[in-house]
Amino acid sequence: MFCRPRPGALRRSRPDLLCRGAGALRRSKPDLLRRGAGALVLAFLLLGMPGAGAAGAAARPNIVYIVADDLGWKDVGFHGSDIKTPNIDKLASEGVRFDQFYTQSLCTQSRAALMTGRYPFRYGLQTGVILSGFTYGLPLDEYLLPQMLKDAGYHTVMVGKWHLGHADKRTWPQQRGFDYHYGAVLGEIDYYTHAAHGVTDWYRDNRKVNEPGYVTQLMGADAVKQIETHDPSQPLFLYLAFTAPHAPYQAPKEYLARYTGIADTTRRSYAAMVTCMDDEIGKVLAALDRKRMRENTLIVFMSDNGGNRSAMYSGEIDMSKITLPADNGPYRDGKGSLYEGGTRVVAVANWPGHLKAGEFKGMMHSVDMLPTLADVAGGSTTKSKALDGLDLWPAPTQGRPSPRTEIVYNVEPYRAAVREGDWKLVWKTLLPQSLELFDLARDPGEKTNLAAQDPAQVAELQKRIGQLAKEGAPSLFLVETAKAAKKALDLPPVLPSDDAYYNLEP
Repeated sequence: MFCRPRPGALRRSRPDLLCRGAGALRRSKPDLLRRGAGALVLAFLLLGMPGAGAAGAAARPNIVYIVADDLGWKDVGFHGSDIKTPNIDKLASEGVRFDQFYTQSLCTQSRAALMTGRYPFRYGLQTGVILSGFTYGLPLDEYLLPQMLKDAGYHTVMVGKWHLGHADKRTWPQQRGFDYHYGAVLGEIDYYTHAAHGVTDWYRDNRKVNEPGYVTQLMGADAVKQIETHDPSQPLFLYLAFTAPHAPYQAPKEYLARYTGIADTTRRSYAAMVTCMDDEIGKVLAALDRKRMRENTLIVFMSDNGGNRSAMYSGEIDMSKITLPADNGPYRDGKGSLYEGGTRVVAVANWPGHLKAGEFKGMMHSVDMLPTLADVAGGSTTKSKALDGLDLWPAPTQGRPSPRTEIVYNVEPYRAAVREGDWKLVWKTLLPQSLELFDLARDPGEKTNLAAQDPAQVAELQKRIGQLAKEGAPSLFLVETAKAAKKALDLPPVLPSDDAYYNLEP
């Protein structure tokens, strides 16, 4: 199940690899990721108990990867919310709760990072999201998570939201490694009409489907069906990407009735949406139990980014006149921002008998999941471009620190943020530019800017951002926006006519 280190692999690895993060990974030998220290450390983490390796190696696990959309960090029961999420809470209490799990701050970017194991600034997806009227997608030369797992012998199933390209079918899920897809390819649809801008966005295996139903429940039901009909002789990878609780805030009446005590109608709808999603997750877990797959299934749950606190990032529906409902707890701001509230997310992993319950406090990023799942599944990353992700998960039971020391929040022409250790720099380059330095160990809420007190630390992190910027690709969002603006502004000159001039009143 796990790649075993060959004798001497630990001795041959670079001595600084375990403490230098993504940069060291890109400079290391390619096969070290699959056969060296990372596999050994990962095995400790995933097995979490003595003697489990031999028993666990008999079969590769099924993998169920569940993604919520715009879920606030605090909006789950185990983080103290009044929103009811008993199924997610159970996954958390019986599995590993990640205290510092990071994603990108927006939907397209975050999903791209998960699928590629690489930061989006490397292939042009660092700015905004793919809007309905845009034509670009995740570049076709990127090797994706479902392709890797399919090559490893998995049956690859996707149910839910894609948001990595829609105008060209070559960018759709089934053309990027999934054997099956049911759901939406855009970033935002109505929960009942399944439409955006009046156009239905609801597909099964590349064919448009017209059917009634509430999106979250339809996704849950189809995920259950895929489990029930799965051939157990082949490992399953199920990517279940809910649209909930992304705007528009719509929920079934029976779920709204559970939250009559919440006065704000938007927050009430949001809470109902989260609980409905949790119920569907419960149905998926029950289906795994009925199929006798649960004991050999690794489940990962995360939000794609922080909860939304700005109408600017609410999607293509005007939300400027409502109070946005998500709660990111102690973390600053939310979706779309480079502060912790936009990027530090709810995340848990659960594998009965293999993952020991508890909290993992080390830094992790969604780019780490592709190489990590490659190790779990016996897959290979040789077809990937240079990865930013690490598969070096230290085991909480061993008390080892995370090998990830760096988080790249994003690098764009007008802003960037990077974390090295506990130091984080947020650099807004548009005039008047600003530099904000935070010590996250003492100030996770990012309330105190230390840039003036520590200019040397600021300079060091600015230098790192400059290096990363040189490695990036042009922003596809900005390129397409410029083309659209040019087309919209390519108009004949507007000049007053002579008749209008001579007919003016004296």
